[in-house]
Amino acid sequence: MAEAEVLVIGGGIAGASTAYHLALGGHNVVLLERGEIASEASGVNAGNIGALGWGNVPNLQSHLTMGSLEMFKSLQLDQGFDIEFRNSACIQTIHTEQQYDFIRDRVLALQSQGYSAELLTNREMRSIEPETSPRLLGCMYTPLRAQADPKKATTAFATAAAQQGARILTHHEVTGITALGDDTYRVAAAGEDFHAENIVLATGAWCGPLGAMLGIRIPIIPVRGQMWATPVLPPRVFHTLSASESALQWNTEQGNDSETPPDLTHHGKTRTTRHLYGRQTQAGEVIFGGDRQVSGYDLNIDAEGIEVNRGHATELMPFLKDVPISRTWAGTMPFSLDGSPIIGKIPQRENLYIVSGMASSGFGRGPMAGKLLADYIHTGHRPQVLAESDPARCVTVIG
Repeated sequence: MAEAEVLVIGGGIAGASTAYHLALGGHNVVLLERGEIASEASGVNAGNIGALGWGNVPNLQSHLTMGSLEMFKSLQLDQGFDIEFRNSACIQTIHTEQQYDFIRDRVLALQSQGYSAELLTNREMRSIEPETSPRLLGCMYTPLRAQADPKKATTAFATAAAQQGARILTHHEVTGITALGDDTYRVAAAGEDFHAENIVLATGAWCGPLGAMLGIRIPIIPVRGQMWATPVLPPRVFHTLSASESALQWNTEQGNDSETPPDLTHHGKTRTTRHLYGRQTQAGEVIFGGDRQVSGYDLNIDAEGIEVNRGHATELMPFLKDVPISRTWAGTMPFSLDGSPIIGKIPQRENLYIVSGMASSGFGRGPMAGKLLADYIHTGHRPQVLAESDPARCVTVIG
């Protein structure tokens, strides 16, 4: 039976970062991934990295976004991994007077709290992003936001973990977890048994089924997101892009209930808002996405949703109406029922930890989430900022 001080289950960006920082601290780490590294949500997202600054009173969101931003920079600039990182800033476009009032107030609130955001006129916006529509009312400009290739970045964390001595085992799907009497665990995967002193659940939208193996309910809801891409084009989009429609909608009505997480584009099969994000990759594709719909683990493409999203994108960038769609894809995101991350020690079982529930921004927040959890395991003391994400608030025993 293979021995591990810490067994990390899940090869997405949060799991890979956790393994890296634990190995960096001298721990015996094994990471199990059922497919390839970054084969799920961490490898198929838009590669957007959200950051607004630390703020006057840094909270969990500040730590996750700004800490992760620094890690992405370090991978590219200090450790020599080509992850296509670029501090590109973000433009969140404004389409209506109601959106303008909302974004104006939001910018003022962010600035008063010490965050970095500006309200730009249409002329100012088009001076830095020339293809944006002259019909728009302006945008919120956030200069700290960035972008990177999600698959390359996640793989870089796993490679860095291996360089520090972690064992990275792909094609090892966990089929059973048994809690032993000495507060350790036996884990079965790919015909092998592993004995672990500590377990980290970093399986994103699949944390629920893993928790069930241990007799606990983890309120992570799988939410489908889907994206589309143009053929390779010359450079035409220079920032990451988003729109204000969904931000206003979710500020007004989050749309959640006892079985539905907040901030979705659909309630059941009914669309409640349009959501949009996108960028142009280093290779030249312009990629956009936005839908967030509860559909189990179904990754079939909703063609109507793609067309709605494309129509939204052309309102930002009119040139897109004459550019065909070259490919589409989907992924499954881990949304918690209360909308907050779940990071920390699960109190119902000894030596069991989780890092999940980061919804649609797991790529941009996962690296620091992994480091904070690794610090917790390494020192035995919970970082104070993780109080906001305590699993004790929501994880329960089944039955």
